[in-house]
Amino acid sequence: MSAIAAAIKFYTLFLFTVALLRIIHGGRANIFIYAGCSLDKFPPNSPYQSDLNALLSALSSSSSRSLYSSFSTGNATGLYQCRGDLKTRDCADCVAAAVSQLDLLCPYTGGAALQLDGCFLRYDDGGDFVGKLDTSLRYKKCSASNGGDAEFVRRRDDMLADLGGAAAAAAGFRVSSAGAVEGYAQCLGDLTAAECGECLAEGAAMVKSLCGAAVAGDVFLAKCYVRYWESGYYGSSSGRSSSEEDDVGKTVAIIVGVIAGLALLIVLLSLCRKSLG
Repeated sequence: MSAIAAAIKFYTLFLFTVALLRIIHGGRANIFIYAGCSLDKFPPNSPYQSDLNALLSALSSSSSRSLYSSFSTGNATGLYQCRGDLKTRDCADCVAAAVSQLDLLCPYTGGAALQLDGCFLRYDDGGDFVGKLDTSLRYKKCSASNGGDAEFVRRRDDMLADLGGAAAAAAGFRVSSAGAVEGYAQCLGDLTAAECGECLAEGAAMVKSLCGAAVAGDVFLAKCYVRYWESGYYGSSSGRSSSEEDDVGKTVAIIVGVIAGLALLIVLLSLCRKSLG
């Protein structure tokens, strides 16, 4: 094998490693939760398709700079909201994944919505949903009951009261815990603080009502969601702290540097041999 061929193999390995680690790093944020497609359809290559393509492109571009944005392009209106603890690069990855999944799930539909673990994306040909409070239930998931342990239920309710309170409403995103119970809640960025508070209070009450003494519960309303779980329920893969996310980024940088350095060294050695020969 020539030195140049070896360098090419090293570079191929480099690209594969970067892609693989990128998938591992941002994979959880892209986990599917729910989707909905409108019944009205538009024909291919129609003016609305051009408007929609321009809208999704604008939303994708904005997600690399902001965790929330809304746009209108022609007759298409849409918005996205990334989870409040995501970095913008992970937000951009999540929104790109949402756009790709909606294209498969809801082809040629006038309106659609998709919730991934790390972001929410919605578009419509009307646009009257932006800036309007909507507390209708879109999705719920409840685990098995823990047997009605009174201490767990008390701490769960304390934590949900915090997630449905004024501090969460003012911030739009809040992480909370009470003993062994953890959770977080978020509103879409088009709501006012008062509307967010109303939505989160409704979500907190609904998850208690629907999930009872479940070890974990998720309630997604049209404009907000509330999620809770008992520590350890999701295992070590349930999420990573910001420091762990930084460690992954450092690992990627180190591996990329080593592989790129080896490829460069092989190319330089090859050139030296040619010049000496």
